Amino acid sequence: MPIIEVSHVTKEYQLGALHNLKTTALNQWRRLTGQSIESHPPFKALDDVNFSIEAGEVMGIIGHNGAGKSTILKQLANISKPSSGSISVKGKVAPLIEVGAGLVGDLTGRENIYLNGAILGISKTEINRKFDEIVAFAELEKFIDTPIKRYSSGMQVRLGFSIATSVNSDILIVDEVLAVGDMAFQRKCFDRMEDLIKRRKKTVLLVSHNIRQVERLCSRVILLNKGRVIADGKPIDVCNAFFEESDKKIQAQLQKERSAGVVQSQTADGLELLDISIFNSNGQPIDLIHHGDDLNVCLTFRSQKPIERLTFGLGVHTPDLLYLASKDTGATYRNIGITEKTFKVNCQLRNFPFLPGNYALRVSVAQGDALIFYAESLHPFIVTSDAGSRADMSEEGFIQLDMGWSLPGRDAIAGDIMALNTPTTPTTPNK
Repeated sequence: MPIIEVSHVTKEYQLGALHNLKTTALNQWRRLTGQSIESHPPFKALDDVNFSIEAGEVMGIIGHNGAGKSTILKQLANISKPSSGSISVKGKVAPLIEVGAGLVGDLTGRENIYLNGAILGISKTEINRKFDEIVAFAELEKFIDTPIKRYSSGMQVRLGFSIATSVNSDILIVDEVLAVGDMAFQRKCFDRMEDLIKRRKKTVLLVSHNIRQVERLCSRVILLNKGRVIADGKPIDVCNAFFEESDKKIQAQLQKERSAGVVQSQTADGLELLDISIFNSNGQPIDLIHHGDDLNVCLTFRSQKPIERLTFGLGVHTPDLLYLASKDTGATYRNIGITEKTFKVNCQLRNFPFLPGNYALRVSVAQGDALIFYAESLHPFIVTSDAGSRADMSEEGFIQLDMGWSLPGRDAIAGDIMALNTPTTPTTPNK
């Protein structure tokens, strides 16, 4: 029996500008007298959405801005009602939609814990029992009796997250709250979410633009686009669909810019990146790269004046700007001088190592120790292999390790390949 059922849910909002008192009165008079009133058609934030969730299931909801992600969470949390359709939720819901939104600045941290606990349905006895745990998790022992208007924004968010995740609920609704606080606190938030999911077996709905987190935490993902569900299934399949859709939009925008003669970027020194092209070993331009192939990346620049002591760098990153690798010309060429107004720089990539998925390039140019050009999210491309998409491969991560195994009492297993699930440390351009 599903713990959540969403059946043909539509949510509409009336668009249009605000009117002054006179216009409002005239429109009301027109309604009463049967006259027509010019108005905009309603905007459908959700359009006939259907899905169900079983108890203990962890479902991610992804999509571009304005897709309807937060709207559906607010319907499930009973913050707003659907225009049509029905929602059935069985169990206590703890919504983490706006962490820290209910904190009162003039009250101390201690007073806010009791106030927000009451709002979230936690009894005073339970708050007393969990008080020290809440304060310790938020790392606010020294400041708990200080009015929170004197807290930093990060301190307030830590307190709000700590209170909200202390609720004993059946269903946890999370909207972009795993990116709170500094890096160390984000690690704690992530660990607490994994504890709620794996040990306590909570039913969780997670909305996040961090697709890597969604893939790791969720057992199922829904992709929304313009208020409609366009994909529902395994995380890796749905996330791949999201990346491919994003890549199409980026490619269309790049094509539009190129058709309009828009350059990629320009520096104060007058150095412009005019074009990036990727060629296979036969010299043919490609956007679809085969895993393990040899490639040539051609960068076309324009300079308004001769430039000396240059170092060129090229890197690869994911669509969500996870830097994977980069290398510059420092190991091969030093103090490059350019006298041509328009010139090309070619980079040969042998045995392209990245597993199937969506990627993009970043380019840097340094003059001596000064970085004079840097741009990322350039020329998005897709990597494929004989096994098909990333979802079809047994490896996880971004690159492969050439790894052999040996077990006690058995011969060595030669040629086994295991994927590296941790990307390389982000590197900075050689200055």
